Amino acid sequence: MYKYKVVAKIVEIRGEGKCSYGHKVGDTFEFAGYTPGGLCQFAYDSLRSAVAALLYGGSFPWMEDSNVTTWACPDPDRPVIFELTRIPI
Repeated sequence: MYKYKVVAKIVEIRGEGKCSYGHKVGDTFEFAGYTPGGLCQFAYDSLRSAVAALLYGGSFPWMEDSNVTTWACPDPDRPVIFELTRIPI
């Protein structure tokens, strides 16, 4: 079982400010062992490795806070920026 869950919150949508999948700033998705429903598959593929690292207690060398990082979906024209937050459970 996981010691953590990860919450992905959309904090920005660049470009036109409109996600082609329909996500909006403020949308949240919780990862705690399962893929959250309603999350764009391309965004999930982009977030998957970072979420796994956070779920298992890993960190990234560029992070000031080992519990929070940002990640983007791969849309080159309208990237959706997610803030990933690790939360103990």
